[in-house]
Parts: sequence; structure tokens; C-alpha cells
Amino acid sequence: MSIRVVIADDQELVRSGFAMILDAQPDIEVVAEAGDGAGALAAVRAHRPDVALLDIRMPGMDGIEAARAVCARTDCRVLMLTTFDQDDYVYDALYGGASGFLLKDVRRDDLVHAVRVVAAGESLLAPTVTRRLISDLTARRPRPYTGSVGLDALTARERETLKLLGRGLSNAEIAVAMVVSEHTVKTHVSNVLAKLGLRDRVQAVIAAYESGLITPGAS
Repeated sequence: MSIRVVIADDQELVRSGFAMILDAQPDIEVVAEAGDGAGALAAVRAHRPDVALLDIRMPGMDGIEAARAVCARTDCRVLMLTTFDQDDYVYDALYGGASGFLLKDVRRDDLVHAVRVVAAGESLLAPTVTRRLISDLTARRPRPYTGSVGLDALTARERETLKLLGRGLSNAEIAVAMVVSEHTVKTHVSNVLAKLGLRDRVQAVIAAYESGLITPGAS
């Protein structure tokens, strides 16, 4: 079954370029394009895609507002399109439920990989720049932790897992650090998300900082 994608960007050349790249893949289908957030939300409702690529700055309803609506009302996963000078917007998008972000000058292979990763239920947290971004933004713009329960609901191993998630480690890296199997790590991650009422690993990273489990800037 193909990964169904909606692309929203007010620049037609960007939309068509991304659509061309993704449609060329045997397992990906671009089902709709939109030029603003309202159009993106309508397209998601109409076509029920697996992934929505949303530009942060669009006329009318911007990408952040659209991402919040998509994540709150559908099961569609969201990837934000941005540039480095929009870091604050990136944080707002991640906090609202987006599963990651891509720079607009992303390489062809990285774009395809990102769509597949997010469609599979994972988050785009591996790049070092993403870990630094989340740490920096959380330090500069603290918000109260709003998970459904406190960290005291987690077991010691689950707290350790959350801490390692907060540092941007993959399941394989967490398994090595904790000297357990990847299957065990997946179980711990699932338990952390369920107990804290979090959507995905991105929100787990944010929760790790906001709850004080990780001090921004600490190694």
C-alpha cells in the first residue's frame, strides 16, 4: 500500500518539485496539493493521507495552525517545511504535534526518507541539529509540562528511556546504552508515550526537557 501524502506550500515551484520527487517513488503517492493552511486541512480531511508536508509560513491559516488542527483532528502525521531563521516557529509546530521538520533545501533522498520514517510512526529526531534546536528552544522558551500524568508514573527504566529519548538517541543507541534488546526499548518507549499521554517521540523529547528530567545544554 502506498504512503499517501498531501503537500502544502504557497510557492508552486516548491510544491511541484516535492510532488515530482515523491510521486517518482513506487511506495509514495501525492494525493493533493494546497497553497495555504486552510486548503491543506481541507485536503487532509478529503483524502485522509498518511503524511502532510506543511510549509510554516502560508497566507491565511499558516502551517503551525494547520498542523495543530491536523494533529488534533486526524491520524495524519505532519512534517513541517522551514528554514533556519524560523526556529521559534519550528518549536511551536513540534509542540503542536508535528513529527519533525525539513529544511526547504532538503536533498531528494532525505525528503523521501523523512516521509517514509514519519509514515511508519517515527519522528525526525536523529539529526544533531534537531536535538540542538529542541534543547535551545526549550531553554529559551520554557513552558509548563502538560502531560496527562507526572513522571512518577514511570518506572526507573522508563525514566531512563525518556532521558535518552530526550538526548535524541535512536532505539538502537538506547539499547546499547541500557544494555537491553531493541525490542525491550520499543516496549519502554511505548509505555512512556502511553503513560505521559504523548503523541510521539518528538513530544517525548519536549517532555523530557520541560519536566526537568534533562537540563538544556547538559550532555
